[in-house]
Amino acid sequence: MAVPSGGRSVLVTGATGGIGRVIVFRLAGAGWDVIAGARDQGKAKELEADAAERGLALRTVQLDVACAQSCRTALGEAAEMTGGGPWALVNNAGIPQAGALADVEDEQARYLLEVNLLGPARLCRMVLPGMAARGGGRIVNISSGLGRVPWPMGAWYSAGKHALSALTHCLRVEAAHLGVRVCLVEPGAFATPMLGRALTDLDTVRNPDGPGYETTTRLFASVDRRVPGPEPVARTVEACLTARRPRPRYVVGRDARLLVPLHTLLPLALTDRLKHAVTGLPRTPAAASPPAPRPGENPRGPSARPKERA
Repeated sequence: MAVPSGGRSVLVTGATGGIGRVIVFRLAGAGWDVIAGARDQGKAKELEADAAERGLALRTVQLDVACAQSCRTALGEAAEMTGGGPWALVNNAGIPQAGALADVEDEQARYLLEVNLLGPARLCRMVLPGMAARGGGRIVNISSGLGRVPWPMGAWYSAGKHALSALTHCLRVEAAHLGVRVCLVEPGAFATPMLGRALTDLDTVRNPDGPGYETTTRLFASVDRRVPGPEPVARTVEACLTARRPRPRYVVGRDARLLVPLHTLLPLALTDRLKHAVTGLPRTPAAASPPAPRPGENPRGPSARPKERA
């Protein structure tokens, strides 16, 4: 195990529900000194109580990853708890923001990027000095299989996760000389509140005349009923933290392990057809439109040409 003696402290963001909740319970059960980041203090108290009922010990800090001041305050508290800062950081917090690109407003997109991209990047930057001073540490960024399989009706989610993947790969190289190992975890679909929130997003941004919403809503609801719990993701995060030489990237879930290589290998024309079929988005206009005018051609046609003067 690569974890140094006395260095089993880990800060996990987005810890009160879904994947984050399972992660903190698993790590606490394995003897880690878990600091759970929670945006809502009420949910933080519930998490502590649930952990106590399971015979587990963990501590919480109020942490809104979209707020720079909240990140600074939370890391300051974590530094006091651990005598210098956590040995490991798990960036798990995330939101879906489903809906067609044309229907998602700038404010909604900016908030997604704050939570899914800028927040994790900010926390990475803030923990690195402490890790370097201790001679090492570990960072685990939880992206998504959809970061490598861009999915219609979820463009901003895929974009944010794709960017987080790129950031992680760069940081892995940049932080190597500090003794900090950086891992990327790309889960597929698991039974968490994320899919329910995505369904709410679809209702919120929905354009009554926009195609794809009915089929996508049925798809998300069907996936939500069929997918397994997120325990495999928690096991993978633990492996990232304990492996002497962790892999740079871990793809978790049968759907992600199938779709990621398929999307890489198949021609885009074919994957586009598959996405059209699955989402119900039409491939052609509802009515035939006139062809674009050729260079130098009057777009109104020959009959619209002005008459020559006598």
